Amino acid sequence: MNFDFDATQRQLGEEARRFLVSQSQSMEVRRVLDGERPYHAELWSELGQMGFTGAAIPEEYGGSGFGYLELCVLAQELGRTVAAVPFSSTVYLFAELIKAAGSERQKREWLPRVASAEIVGTVAWAEGAGPLYPDSIATTAFGGQLTGSKKPVLDGPIADVAVVIAREQDDPAQLSLFTVALDHPNVSRTALECIDPTRGLAAVTFEHAPAERLGQRGDGMRLLSDVFDKAAVLVAFEQVGGAERALEMACDYAKMRFAFGRPIGSFQALKHMMADMYVSTVLARSNAYYGAWALSADAPVLPEAAAFARVGATWSYQQCAKDNIQVHGGMGFTWEADCHLHYRRSNLLALMLGGTSEWESKLITNLTGERCAVAKSALRESVR
Repeated sequence: MNFDFDATQRQLGEEARRFLVSQSQSMEVRRVLDGERPYHAELWSELGQMGFTGAAIPEEYGGSGFGYLELCVLAQELGRTVAAVPFSSTVYLFAELIKAAGSERQKREWLPRVASAEIVGTVAWAEGAGPLYPDSIATTAFGGQLTGSKKPVLDGPIADVAVVIAREQDDPAQLSLFTVALDHPNVSRTALECIDPTRGLAAVTFEHAPAERLGQRGDGMRLLSDVFDKAAVLVAFEQVGGAERALEMACDYAKMRFAFGRPIGSFQALKHMMADMYVSTVLARSNAYYGAWALSADAPVLPEAAAFARVGATWSYQQCAKDNIQVHGGMGFTWEADCHLHYRRSNLLALMLGGTSEWESKLITNLTGERCAVAKSALRESVR
């Protein structure tokens, strides 16, 4: 397979980079990190005005009508600037579930508001540590009301609405999805501490909160699994963008920082470290491209392609963010340097859709025989 973005998509990426570099500078990210505001609301609104939040939403619902490839390009640029906006939770997860399972009325109610960045959406599935599986869901739904707790919920402190997976109280074997307005009096939220406060987490409790079914009864796990595969590819592009930017930061510093009369980039140990960073970004980008192709083509191999993209990009971003700090030396550990912004984001994204081990297991599960052996070999190379 020989995949690449076309000229129009690359131009969109260039325009998005210019826009984000000017509007999402590190000082703006730090304002959120320092607690001056919950998120970069002005940037979120401007992303809606630019049509970025509606990139994969059909025009009939107020979107730009582009597609997943354009969304991948935008995700990569958002990752470069560690933008402090709820893009992934709203666009990759909430909007995709509405598109996949919503009735015509629900689509017309929610999708135009996502496309214009009028609302912040999220998806609540976790009820504590550990992977998502049917027995881990204790939240129940009955008579149009939801009762239970979810944590952590990404962007939970600022979200207006959530899609929640819950157990049907009258038939506990059935797990379904529901939309819930988070500003209702029967919903309470508690902010949680996390490594990256620019993307807040919350514990959300529902006490007979009004809820509307999304999709078919008992179809919750399947819908979440399908949307997680799509989101994994998009998050992988955010991670690739972040990894590439961390590598650029390391190279730029290694060229201008002198020690013993020489730029530190001339020292063999740092050369090897940055070479490893570069190799990891190239492999991660290759896996992400495979995922982008599968996503845009709605290919049957999307689950395995998404897992490849997810695992490779997670390892690359975490490696590059960590090694960027090492290249900067003592300066890299200071609050004043921007290295920790990428280190924080790399660790948050690593857990956003489940840990790396979950996606490694998912990859191997989707492959058998000779293809499984090839996948294991490729996986080892991608995270080496």
